[in-house]
Amino acid sequence: MNDERILLAHGNGGRFMRELISEIFARHLGNPVLDTDADAVHLPDLTGDIMVTTDGFTVQPLEFPGGNLGSLAVHGVVNDLAVAGAEPRYATLSAIIEEGLEFAVLDRLIASFAAAAKENGLQVAAGDTKVVRRNEGGGLYLSVAGIGQRTATQKLGMQQIEAGDAVLVSGPIGDHGIAVMLAREQFGLSGELQSDSASVLPLARAAWHQPGLKFMRDPTRGGLATVAHEIARASGHDLVLEQARLPVRDAVQSVCDMLGYDPYYLACEGRIVAVVQADAAESILQAWRALPNGKDAALIGRIEAGKGRVALETALGGKRVLDELEDDPLPRIC
Repeated sequence: MNDERILLAHGNGGRFMRELISEIFARHLGNPVLDTDADAVHLPDLTGDIMVTTDGFTVQPLEFPGGNLGSLAVHGVVNDLAVAGAEPRYATLSAIIEEGLEFAVLDRLIASFAAAAKENGLQVAAGDTKVVRRNEGGGLYLSVAGIGQRTATQKLGMQQIEAGDAVLVSGPIGDHGIAVMLAREQFGLSGELQSDSASVLPLARAAWHQPGLKFMRDPTRGGLATVAHEIARASGHDLVLEQARLPVRDAVQSVCDMLGYDPYYLACEGRIVAVVQADAAESILQAWRALPNGKDAALIGRIEAGKGRVALETALGGKRVLDELEDDPLPRIC
């Protein structure tokens, strides 16, 4: 490949496409064990409860403080499997590449994808590439399916939630949403805040076998408030968040105060929200705080008998209803 940018010819099925796959995708993601040249691949050694998830990933800019589209795509599927109680095993990757994307950028993103996959024990079993015309894409879109084996001993699900349960979060909220916005230098703002984009697998493993664990979810699009509404709606109980306990970094809160945003609706990409039996909360918090990504874990709320509403208990002792998200709280970031 002598050109510096992707051409439409890299998606025509011929030599250019073969070279693109060979020199970038196969170089970083090739698997000597699986027959990845076949139209369909046999996945060995999958037994027990098999979990599957799929997601699409797009972000601007493609590289941002604390992460990039490549690692973000791996973390997305790994985290969905982890909070469901499953060890990640295999993935498929579909890359939609825009004409004009620099090869150097594509190479960095796929290298990052490969490194994150290896770190989390995820093998890429199958893949596909497509090239779209200039101005018809966001540089690169990634669609990833993940397959895992459930190993958690606790039965997890919203149907387990009861009044009196505690609500936990594994770290500060809103970092990803604000970090990406600052990376775009929108509204004349810039900063050094890092995205929280990371695998939550170590955090999930620390909680899987803890008595009293009932439910976990990673609060991505729509943030903590959206997960809270999902819990309240499915359980039929009220969920009360305690403002004084919610971990929000000063940089995130400052941007929210300036622009009128609410950190509870901002995307996270490396956090867990969990509902646990009240007497199990401290044990799970201690397990999380012993890990680098869980040192700021906190008990942030409780489940109360009610009608499926979400409320914020303010630092002054009052309560206000947190409505379900309708409009985008920020310019779209994913």
